[in-house]
Amino acid sequence: MPKPLIDDDLWALIEPLLPAPKPRRKRYPGRKRLDDRKVMTGIVFVLRSGIPWQMLPREMGCGCGMTCWNRLCEWQAAGVWAKIHHVLLQRLHGADQIDWSRALVDSGSLRAVGAGEKKRPQSDRPGQGREQTSRHHGRAGIALGRSSHGRPRA
Repeated sequence: MPKPLIDDDLWALIEPLLPAPKPRRKRYPGRKRLDDRKVMTGIVFVLRSGIPWQMLPREMGCGCGMTCWNRLCEWQAAGVWAKIHHVLLQRLHGADQIDWSRALVDSGSLRAVGAGEKKRPQSDRPGQGREQTSRHHGRAGIALGRSSHGRPRA
């Protein structure tokens, strides 16, 4: 039998962090909610394998891909993923299983809030002497008195 994606020890850490489901209505209760552990298994499977949500195998017992995707969004809105991340990092750090010497933070992963000093060339006429970005094509070009389509401006 294959090893489960979420073993009992990991589930014991995750389960208390999940929000309690809304109570079912008395009238028109709808479909019974699928077990959180099964849905979490489906989410982990899709994210690890990279398959589209619609192709989640029903044989796994995780429900359909839309069920897993909806629960993923629900848990994201409730802040569950940040809590899981925090708990797992604490656990790994406590067990001395994180090698911080290989950690890297760069501007591609963190937003540069200040973004540095803005330097623009001083000119008598606006738009002269600096590059402008074409709205339509996303390419940078020198402002030479032409429109973004290359035609002379009126």
